[in-house]
Amino acid sequence: MMLSLNSFDKVRDFVNAISPFDTEVNLISGKYVVNAKSVMAIFSLDLSKPIEAVADEESATANKELGQIKRIMQRFQA
Repeated sequence: MMLSLNSFDKVRDFVNAISPFDTEVNLISGKYVVNAKSVMAIFSLDLSKPIEAVADEESATANKELGQIKRIMQRFQA
């Protein structure tokens, strides 16, 4: 899912929303892949463009978190 995290407030709100989950979530921008739970890592990306978010579906299915994570991602969809 493509996300728009083009402001400090959006990055902070996104990280705060997904941090409680055990599921690994990554953000992909070009050749860079970073941990979506790290504010510092996110700010290393070009935030002027949409960023792809990917959740570890095996882990999410096992933890029954995938639906909740996808709903959070939809709030920040580009």
